[in-house]
Amino acid sequence: MASEKDAALAAVPNDNPTIFDKIIKKEIPSTVVYEDEKVLAFRDINPQAPTHIVIIPKVKDGLSGLSKAEERHVEILGSLLYVAKVVAKQEGLEDGYRIVINDGPSGCQSVYHIHVHLLGGRQLNWPPG
Repeated sequence: MASEKDAALAAVPNDNPTIFDKIIKKEIPSTVVYEDEKVLAFRDINPQAPTHIVIIPKVKDGLSGLSKAEERHVEILGSLLYVAKVVAKQEGLEDGYRIVINDGPSGCQSVYHIHVHLLGGRQLNWPPG
């Protein structure tokens, strides 16, 4: 299996449906931990920490990555971070957690549908990588 770095370098940004679109449509199973009208959060299938949740907007609206954000995306970006806080509490991460948004090939982004990683459940190190 290819590494995350290899997957990120091979990924091509485009407007085609992503694996996340298929998860939103329930075409691919996932373990959902939070859902509302705007946001979906589910367990990562390749966790990098005991708790590893992926939080995505249900509508991409051109927001394939953080570098593509425009003023019209301010509300959904805030919602993603607020949901990260809600899910962290729900998951019992009182001692802390990390939020990660990968952007572009050098940022190791492998799925071009903006997403937030919520990582916790163990002592995280700094610098991250």
